[in-house]
Amino acid sequence: MDREGGSKGGSCYYTILGIRRDASFSDIRSAYRKLAMKWHPDKWAQKQIHGVAGEAKRRFQQVQEAYSVLSDQFKRSMYDAGLYDPLEEEDEVFCSLVRWLMIDLAYSLYFYVV
Repeated sequence: MDREGGSKGGSCYYTILGIRRDASFSDIRSAYRKLAMKWHPDKWAQKQIHGVAGEAKRRFQQVQEAYSVLSDQFKRSMYDAGLYDPLEEEDEVFCSLVRWLMIDLAYSLYFYVV
């Protein structure tokens, strides 16, 4: 994972979808739908240009991966914090611990401000 929160090829999920880091769920969904239609492998399967179908499949998979992370609030917060690694299998104990710590921190901040 790179410093921008990217994975695999070093691309940032926000860059893949062409959105800003403060994008709303609606913005994420809209960008995903547009790019999924553009790069869907079925659309490119009949093209006679060598390698285009393979490139379309690769991009479509990147778009799907970016959307699956950024559309899930927990995964997105982990990704933004630099803690999300799609190459590792999810460790339920670790995920539960991080969720508990995040909730605890949120409550602490809320009661500190109030």
